[in-house]
Amino acid sequence: MSVTVPGYSPSFKKPAETLRLRRKRARNPADSGPVAAISPASPSELGPRRAALAAGLRLRPFPSSGSRSGGVAAASLRRNPFARLDNSPRPTVGARPVTDATWPPTEPQQDAGEPYLDFHQENNVNWKEEFSERATVKQLSVAPHQQQSKYDISSSQSVEFPVDWSIKTRLIFTSSQSFTWADHLKAQEEAQGFVQHCRATEVHLPENIQDPRLSPELRCAFQQSLIYWLHPSLPWLQLFPRIGADRKIAGKTSPWSNDEGLQQVLMSEWSISFTSLYNLLKTKLCPYFYVCTYQFTVLFRAAGLAGNDVITAVLSPTTRGLREAMKNEGIEFSLPLIKENGQRKQKVSERSLHVEENECMAEPEEEQLNSDEDEEESFSWLEEMGVQDKIKKPDISLKLRKEKNEVQVDHRPESIVLVKGVNTFTLLNFLINCKSLVATSGPQAGLPPTLLSPIAFRGATMQMLKARTVNVKTPIYSGYKDQFSLEITGPIMPHSLHSLTMLLKSAQKGSFSAGLYTHEPTSIFNTCTQMEKLSNKAMLEKELANCGLHLKTLSQLTELPILGKSSLRFMEMDNYICNWRS
Repeated sequence: MSVTVPGYSPSFKKPAETLRLRRKRARNPADSGPVAAISPASPSELGPRRAALAAGLRLRPFPSSGSRSGGVAAASLRRNPFARLDNSPRPTVGARPVTDATWPPTEPQQDAGEPYLDFHQENNVNWKEEFSERATVKQLSVAPHQQQSKYDISSSQSVEFPVDWSIKTRLIFTSSQSFTWADHLKAQEEAQGFVQHCRATEVHLPENIQDPRLSPELRCAFQQSLIYWLHPSLPWLQLFPRIGADRKIAGKTSPWSNDEGLQQVLMSEWSISFTSLYNLLKTKLCPYFYVCTYQFTVLFRAAGLAGNDVITAVLSPTTRGLREAMKNEGIEFSLPLIKENGQRKQKVSERSLHVEENECMAEPEEEQLNSDEDEEESFSWLEEMGVQDKIKKPDISLKLRKEKNEVQVDHRPESIVLVKGVNTFTLLNFLINCKSLVATSGPQAGLPPTLLSPIAFRGATMQMLKARTVNVKTPIYSGYKDQFSLEITGPIMPHSLHSLTMLLKSAQKGSFSAGLYTHEPTSIFNTCTQMEKLSNKAMLEKELANCGLHLKTLSQLTELPILGKSSLRFMEMDNYICNWRS
């Protein structure tokens, strides 16, 4: 017998599978006879959802209950809010299509006197099956997305990673293959690595080395790739990085800070080394070098590198005072990012001029009126004195606006300066004679800038990047597995990064990953300063063949930079295919 209960909300449908309570038929207190049946309400008296359920679903009758004293009226009855109206088990995922017309299934008929069957165990099994199937479906749907999002925007996949002109301070290589071949080099292998570097010997390794520990060629090449040249050399001071290094240098012995004679000697030796490096660059015997001051960094590149057919120098970050001093010395330079932004603004203004010509013309007029009012207010005191006709008002509004725009980019990546051709030699003389190149106070007072080069030059000291191997146990589902890592620290220049990756390709069977830590002020050096590729690239590479770099490394450095203001942050080599992220 179908029964409806007033005040029932069909939204209470859980947990019908695990909880079944006896429903009791209401007893009319006025009647002393048998229990009176409650007539079902008509579908028109019910809500749309309840009417559909009452019409299409069989309602379970209330089982008769024992006699109770003080019966309750039918109008004041309460219904269990956890009970389902249809008493049908929840469907399992994939068991039956949702569009099946026979769904939901009907329950077997029961006699009035037969006790109600408990389906708790059966529904518990269904719930477990449903949960496992849902978990499987979710896992399958999420896994591809995670694999795609492993490399975010500004990422790519290729055989070779792009050129990165920034200086790295730390590299961490990880692999499932051991790095023990990089530990405890023999004296003969270490000496051979020094000789190979000084003689610019090009080493060719096989694509896959079966046992790297038994390969002296690999170990000698690894020693060769860790060498760089530095000036000045003060073992008790960390001379890179120089920007923001006051805390690291503070408290260290600096006898030149208060001795002007010693400062002159240091600057004289530094000028000789700087000039030697530039001459090597000019004759294409040095590919590039860095000048690291306490305020900015300069990157000199030989002709043919980064898509330029002449010698180039980029400075970052700069200030308006430095740029004005360069102009006064006759150095011609450009601001690549400022020029690019200006061209974009000009294109946008031209488009808006065709669309809304009147509005675009009104805005400059309004700005001009505002500036005129400001000028009149600033020179109002001349009228009070009665000499406004004798003094000519200077037109400084345009100059003030220009200076404001120039000052806004100071100490920012957008202040990068590009110098080309013969102007780089003028820049050399300017930097040698620039008094603001050396700090006059603080921990770096009197300390000449740091010169970093991939090859030897006059007054330079050979230095080594620090390498350290670590073996750790990483947890997995079935236990633990070995994870091997190789850490490289120091001023890691672009050629060293490329040489190390070439070695690891052979030693680690083409599978490893790397985390790269960048000296942030040098990330802007990846800005492309040339829009077109060189037509005589092959000839320029041939002229640079004696610069001391591997031919593959040299070929990478001649490519156009594509990283912009960013730098490489992560790299993964899988089956000799490189995935990188910036």
